Amino acid sequence: MVETINERQDEIIEEFQDFDDWMDRYQLLIDIAGQQEPLDEKYKTEQNLIDGCQSRVWLRADFDGERIHFQAESDALIVKGIVALLIRVFDEQTPKDILSADLYFIDRIGLREHLSPTRSNGLLAMIKQIHLYALAFQTKIGQS
Repeated sequence: MVETINERQDEIIEEFQDFDDWMDRYQLLIDIAGQQEPLDEKYKTEQNLIDGCQSRVWLRADFDGERIHFQAESDALIVKGIVALLIRVFDEQTPKDILSADLYFIDRIGLREHLSPTRSNGLLAMIKQIHLYALAFQTKIGQS
């Protein structure tokens, strides 16, 4: 059974609670980035590039008729760690669950307050793109 969005968020919060110092948390983000599967070069296209990010972030979504499968890549390590966390939370979830999710882990781990304004804008752009994919797939299947 697939973990819920909230179960995944709680796991991330737990991982980050081990570190008080933000330099250690940034290192954890970099480590997470290093564990992420690289995105195939053929998907690093203009169409998959997210607008609004200072660094380059590619996000790809496939839909199997029930759940969305995300893949992403960034050319900046911390941003790649952030997008890896978002994918961890949203991968293999239904469009309806993604659209109704309360994304609380970002604030609980202190990420939002420790990002520069440009990275914060990039984070919002990544979340917006994930929601746009979910909305498109939900519309495609006529799910409410």
